[in-house]
Amino acid sequence: MYQDSPKCAITFVLNLIGGKWKMPILWTLSEHESLRYNALKRQLEGITNTMLTRCLGELADYGLVTRRAWNQIPPRVEYSLTDLGRALIPALE
Repeated sequence: MYQDSPKCAITFVLNLIGGKWKMPILWTLSEHESLRYNALKRQLEGITNTMLTRCLGELADYGLVTRRAWNQIPPRVEYSLTDLGRALIPALE
């Protein structure tokens, strides 16, 4: 997960969700049961595809976001918060 975890839990969490886009992604996902990639991108004005993909991957690696893919054409992928991700929302409020 995270190699050099600081002693302070708050600092650790801020290192995970810090940056320009991770908190807005978490907040947007908290307002919906799940969102497809393009719907999420439309909600986040100004984010690039590269940055959205990178942030979603990191949040999934941290266990805050779930990526659900269906094996169909066209591809369908939805993102939603995990229970751990939902637990952060009161702190963001």
